[in-house]
Amino acid sequence: KAVALMLITPVLWSTAGVVTRHVERAAPFEQVFWRSLVAGVFVAAYLLFTRQKPSIGRPMLFSGVMWAVMFTAFVVALSLTTVANTLVVMRVAPLPTAFLSFVILKEAVSTRTWLAAGAAAVGIAWMFHDDFVGGQLAGMLIAALIPLASAANLVALRAAAARVDLVPAIMLGGFLSALLALPLALPFQASAKDLALLAFLGVFQLGVPCILMYVVSRVLPPPEIALLALLEVLLGVLWAWLFVGEQPGSAALYGGGIVLAALVLNEISTMREKPV
Repeated sequence: KAVALMLITPVLWSTAGVVTRHVERAAPFEQVFWRSLVAGVFVAAYLLFTRQKPSIGRPMLFSGVMWAVMFTAFVVALSLTTVANTLVVMRVAPLPTAFLSFVILKEAVSTRTWLAAGAAAVGIAWMFHDDFVGGQLAGMLIAALIPLASAANLVALRAAAARVDLVPAIMLGGFLSALLALPLALPFQASAKDLALLAFLGVFQLGVPCILMYVVSRVLPPPEIALLALLEVLLGVLWAWLFVGEQPGSAALYGGGIVLAALVLNEISTMREKPV
């Protein structure tokens, strides 16, 4: 059951690229505003329905800020580069997390993780070089904020020995992201179709899958979750190709292939070392 729920999560996550490409008039920051606002409201309604009372402290505030960075950077990156590039870059989060844990928390990092990080760095460099030539470097750099914010979030919470529930932090991140995007989103230009698409993303691409992730994280080990989450990259690229004709370039295919292979092998090795 847990694996089935986790499989639903990347399927929902993967809809962002193809749905965003069908937005007609809303500019990137207006997309951020509506998507994040709807996600925050949806998660708040979930918390009220389940009668959960989040504790707002420093760890929760920091986590909310990091989620806000991720929510904002994702949509802006999609407006500047391809779906494939954005998804591949954001999914390297386990590697900077391991590096920051080594530097800040003095946690040991296995040889296989260093090797995976090196291979992923080669793949990312390949993709960055292609985007530099093609004029999409800004999108790649903004997309890189996502795994960095994710890594900072996890390491900071671990350093503070904090146990922050994922769901309230995502609610706070949604509202902060909407607040930050509001000045740049005005004047609003979204059509009714745009609002419907962005509301769909807020509920089904952010709210629902993040709640499912929270539920699944109680059962499945982190390496297995990370491995299953990589499906988002494959599905997201497939949907963009099938439904909006966005074909990934050669650098995204080859460089992204190296990154995904490194991540898959790393997570499989972790699962074998720590059987559940």
